[in-house]
Amino acid sequence: MRRIVLITGGQRSGKSSYAQKLALTLSPNPVYAATSAVWDEEHRQRIERHKADRGAEWTNIEELKELQNINVEGRVVVIDCVTLWSTNFFTDFEGDTQQSLEAIISRFDQFVQQDAHFIFVTNEIGLGGISANDLQRRFTDLIGWVNQYIASKSDEVILMVSSIPMKIK
Repeated sequence: MRRIVLITGGQRSGKSSYAQKLALTLSPNPVYAATSAVWDEEHRQRIERHKADRGAEWTNIEELKELQNINVEGRVVVIDCVTLWSTNFFTDFEGDTQQSLEAIISRFDQFVQQDAHFIFVTNEIGLGGISANDLQRRFTDLIGWVNQYIASKSDEVILMVSSIPMKIK
């Protein structure tokens, strides 16, 4: 059963919707692993709306960093999203891309050892111009390297463009 799917694309490209629909075709009761910290009241309300939209068939788990501690053995799990998950490490390591990358890869490798169907959602943030801001450039580099690593371990990679899935691996 172990399978890894990476769904990537730009902001509002339809990644999460596609991932959720895919999960529901594979399981009547998938897991949704949310990795976002709550930034403010508006963001908290947005998270609550997303939970309600998913419905009772989903098992919702919020985990900011330690995905490897979630038991998803035999389940279909959507991890939404790699970008926010990576942000949590990048913030904790004060913008150190190497430390962040090592921590993310270590946890990813542990997490995907389980016999489960993993659907990772990520952002393709390197398609825009190069930022003049050093911190933004380092974060873009981090996400690029994380996405490359996960893609290399994935059985399938889907690029979303305007809600259209394009299989690239």
